[in-house]
Amino acid sequence: MPTFQSKPFGRQSTLGPLAAKAKKHPFVLFGLPFLAIMIGGSFGLAQLTQTRYDHRDMRNTKLAKEDALGIDKNRRKLSLQEEYWRLQAKSDDDDDWEQVRIERPPGVQ
Repeated sequence: MPTFQSKPFGRQSTLGPLAAKAKKHPFVLFGLPFLAIMIGGSFGLAQLTQTRYDHRDMRNTKLAKEDALGIDKNRRKLSLQEEYWRLQAKSDDDDDWEQVRIERPPGVQ
């Protein structure tokens, strides 16, 4: 029966010495990626929210331009006195009504 050759357990990688140093300093394995994600995420979210507000502002200015072009020219001047007289004339038409009592449903007193 042949004897087995002595091989080390697992594979030897080219990053072996670097991995050994990283195990000694856990900040490199955990701290740097965490900080990179937090700082990168902050800048990424800032860009996304700025794009959102720019899009909303562009849409509102477009509507404001459309309002300035068409609606303001045909508007009637608002006068409170004229509105009062108009409502008074309208209420004069509504004076000829009569209150009529309806019969109650059966079983209701």
